[in-house]
Amino acid sequence: MTETIMLTVTRIIEIVGYFGVTILMILESTMMPLPSELVMPFAGFLVYEAKMNIWGVIIASTAGSLIGSGISYFIGYKYGYGFTEKVGRYFFLNKEHLEKARHWFAKYGGITIFVSRFIPGVRHVISIPAGVGKMNFRNFIIFTALGAGSWNTILTVAGYMLKQKWEVIHKYSSYVDMVLVVLILILAVYWIYKLIRLRRRPCV
Repeated sequence: MTETIMLTVTRIIEIVGYFGVTILMILESTMMPLPSELVMPFAGFLVYEAKMNIWGVIIASTAGSLIGSGISYFIGYKYGYGFTEKVGRYFFLNKEHLEKARHWFAKYGGITIFVSRFIPGVRHVISIPAGVGKMNFRNFIIFTALGAGSWNTILTVAGYMLKQKWEVIHKYSSYVDMVLVVLILILAVYWIYKLIRLRRRPCV
């Protein structure tokens, strides 16, 4: 699957150029299983080959990150409370949790969004809870631009430095992804356990 994604990513960037980078990063920022560790290093390699300009790559990728993150933010902003009222109990969520989220993002939203852009798995979904928590949109955009722009730049420069071996970045980052998958599986098992206990609890 990774090989297929890699071939697709490289083909899109080669054909569409900067616009392709933007589209791919929009997808990467809207919970799609498309790691930026595949997109940006290859773009950096094309910069090395003088087929792309580094500033064009950084601007195109950061614009994509902002658009994709903005879409996820508004999904959380618009549907967060309604989702919780309808099916939140199945996910052990209630309005109290949403209020806590709102206070968290009001106080620590900036640093949370910035740091999350460097964490595989987390950066794909963090925009939704930011929307649910009603984080100030201007601050959300600023810190998303700072975090995503920095991360995209790092990956682009790494791809430029590694040249033909740009895909090595994704190889090593996949180990981090495996750890995250294990953690997610543990949380899923815990969620199922809690759900079973909730359903077995006698009604008063």
